[in-house]
Amino acid sequence: MHKAIVSTRYNTVSLVLHWVIALGILALICIGLTMTHLGLAPMRKFQLYQLHKSIGITVLLAVFLRIVWRLTHRPPPLPAMPLIEKAAAEGTHWLLYVLMLVMPLTGWALVSVSPFNLPTVLYGLIPWPHLPVFPELTNKVQVEAVMKIIHGKLGWFLTALIALHAGAALRHQFILRDGILLRMLPFGARAPKES
Repeated sequence: MHKAIVSTRYNTVSLVLHWVIALGILALICIGLTMTHLGLAPMRKFQLYQLHKSIGITVLLAVFLRIVWRLTHRPPPLPAMPLIEKAAAEGTHWLLYVLMLVMPLTGWALVSVSPFNLPTVLYGLIPWPHLPVFPELTNKVQVEAVMKIIHGKLGWFLTALIALHAGAALRHQFILRDGILLRMLPFGARAPKES
């Protein structure tokens, strides 16, 4: 016997922010791996770094808006589930929020402390400043090396957490069949209410 179907969907603002962030992070992962693991021509690498920074700042701003929206608008209720599963779901969501803020901030710090002092111009249009203090540090090379390690390790951790999040959503959709995934899909009808 399947669990009761959850019929309440997230509102439009939540849906838009969720998918902007999700697609942005997927793009950042792909671009990040391409920049760091493929032997690209210097100009191509520079262009990808600029795009990576642009998308990263966009994700940072979207995550900030998503957190403000989440704190001021109650999400749809979860279906009945074991307390430990509900706690795991909520804990994973908040850990995702923390990482989605920390990742672009460490990237921004990495750019700000770089001895090359390359400017950031979002999408080739909007100049973006460095973080304060970092450009004035005297030990930039050492700090940059530490920030690069932190940013890279957190990137792998965020990727694993996203895979877990997606796996849980697919489990709810195809094994538990409780309609949770339908709440966040940008298309399709509402999940029907169980009679």
